[in-house]
Amino acid sequence: MKPPPQGWSRISSALYYDDASAAIDWLCRAFGFEVRLKVEGEGGRIEHSELEFDSGLIMVGSTRSERPDRAFCRSPQSVQGVNTQSLCICVDDVDAHCERARAAGARITMEPEVHDYGEEYWADRVYEAVDPEGHYWFFMQRVR
Repeated sequence: MKPPPQGWSRISSALYYDDASAAIDWLCRAFGFEVRLKVEGEGGRIEHSELEFDSGLIMVGSTRSERPDRAFCRSPQSVQGVNTQSLCICVDDVDAHCERARAAGARITMEPEVHDYGEEYWADRVYEAVDPEGHYWFFMQRVR
């Protein structure tokens, strides 16, 4: 298998927001992402962006209801909160990360707790948060 392009993860997810510019700022403040690239279009629309978290990468863009070929690009808040994905990110200190997210206004739907999958597997300390437009995020720290 050939390596991915330099600076890219093997897998990356794209998320869509009605106010992608505000979402990018919030994701950086609340969850610790860093902007690698932000391409703004007409009226401040985010045509494409790349946000990094350590070696991980997500793309964030504006919803596209005016383009029939991109009508699937929706924010959960525009479809009654429906999500077809949630993202899971490994962090070094899940409790501190949770407090950072809470301070930035994240809705914490599951407080940090240990999920133990048995001695032959592992245990993680995990919390779940929802961003301002309704995307669900899991953050985990391996504890065993």
